[in-house]
Amino acid sequence: MYDVMLAETVTIHGHEGDEIEAYAARPMGPGSFGGVVVIHHMPGYDEATKEIARTFAVHGYNAVLPNLYHRDAPGANPDDAAAAARAKGGVPDERLVGDVAGAAAYLRGLTSSNGKVGVIGYCSGGRQSVLAACSLPLEAAVDCYGAFVVGTPPEGMPLKVGPIKHLIKDLTCPLLGLFGADDQYPSPDQVAELEDELKAHGKTYEFHSYEGAGHAFFNVNRPAYRPEAAMDGWQRIWNWYGTYLS
Repeated sequence: MYDVMLAETVTIHGHEGDEIEAYAARPMGPGSFGGVVVIHHMPGYDEATKEIARTFAVHGYNAVLPNLYHRDAPGANPDDAAAAARAKGGVPDERLVGDVAGAAAYLRGLTSSNGKVGVIGYCSGGRQSVLAACSLPLEAAVDCYGAFVVGTPPEGMPLKVGPIKHLIKDLTCPLLGLFGADDQYPSPDQVAELEDELKAHGKTYEFHSYEGAGHAFFNVNRPAYRPEAAMDGWQRIWNWYGTYLS
């Protein structure tokens, strides 16, 4: 078996046709593969999120990670780019949808694509994953502890976004949600409120909350990392995408 993958920096066309940087990873074996748009967390387009893209390639998916901060600080390191984006209140929702649409088009255009594309996001990217899944034709979505799908940022937080619960009626694909029971944003009550909205609109979803885990429990480079929750979460992601993207 030809067990090789290719990972590289590419250019894609994002919102309004803008050329933006992205990181692509894909298996080099024979066959056709589902695609995953990876939405980075608020700290930005960094090594940890590029590793996630490579993980999808190892597991048999084409993955692309758009640099959502490309316009805010072209060529800057991830920390400086994230600071520039935070100073502007984060990525505008319309621009995010356009960039994910461009990333999905890139994936569908690969000769190894099976035509199916999902999306996944972490932290602010979790909210953006839900936003994309309510705005674009996709086959599957994963929300990893996305803050402010329900509720608004507290006073003093740099992220300037509003809740998007009202968009759930437009959700185009099945949604997997993975949350920490000790998280504040989203809190267990906010997760429950989102679940009620999904039920009210008859959407296909699956939610899991992990006791003893807070925000960013997937992040191996942070004290918040919770190995048992992360390993179980990854298995649920593989099952989810195996069902809807294969």
